[in-house]
Amino acid sequence: MPGPMLNTMDPEELLNENKNEPEKESPLTSLESDLKLYHESIREVAIEIMVEGISAYPIFIAHQHEVKLGEMILDRMELNTNWTINASTLEEFIEAGVIKKDLKERFLKTYKKPEDFICLFVVVPEGANFVFYPYNKH
Repeated sequence: MPGPMLNTMDPEELLNENKNEPEKESPLTSLESDLKLYHESIREVAIEIMVEGISAYPIFIAHQHEVKLGEMILDRMELNTNWTINASTLEEFIEAGVIKKDLKERFLKTYKKPEDFICLFVVVPEGANFVFYPYNKH
């Protein structure tokens, strides 16, 4: 699997990336519908991570298989949804080598205010990428 890229995309950009294949739904369409159910829970966990001083940079991992990063907070099997969400932090991503230490500053420049946006690390078979998803989109 190629390493994650640090450029960020708008959810709309990712949701419409298969313009030539309208019959094939992007997996991110199902992620967006799950986020409508999940966003309050995710926000609560993000605030907890920040208030408890664990990290100023919560990161949530959206995946459909198994990821050995973070702590599972929403299980798709239990909730009968499409995506499982793990809670993590910038520090854990650096420790695991997902974000290289020398790219930390670049990542922090793109990191959006965690009170307003979910920082999602979306893992799909083709690879993984960061998406900043606004809480107020609902």
